[in-house]
Amino acid sequence: MILSEGNAYRVDVRHEDGGWSVVIFDPAGGEVSTRACRDETEAWTYASTVRQHAYWLSEEKFREYYRLPEPGSEGG
Repeated sequence: MILSEGNAYRVDVRHEDGGWSVVIFDPAGGEVSTRACRDETEAWTYASTVRQHAYWLSEEKFREYYRLPEPGSEGG
């Protein structure tokens, strides 16, 4: 799912045995950030905030805000 015309970062909410988490994917589909959440409400709230930022911000500003690596760089 592309969130906006200018920003192709994606967000996924996951519920696994270990609990809830939110994952940010770069435009190439690589996982670049995972945040553990204490419950479902926190996970969906955080994911909603990240999606809004992806919609409002350029990819460069989004990476800066969330301290994400450049797509294709090491350390993601």
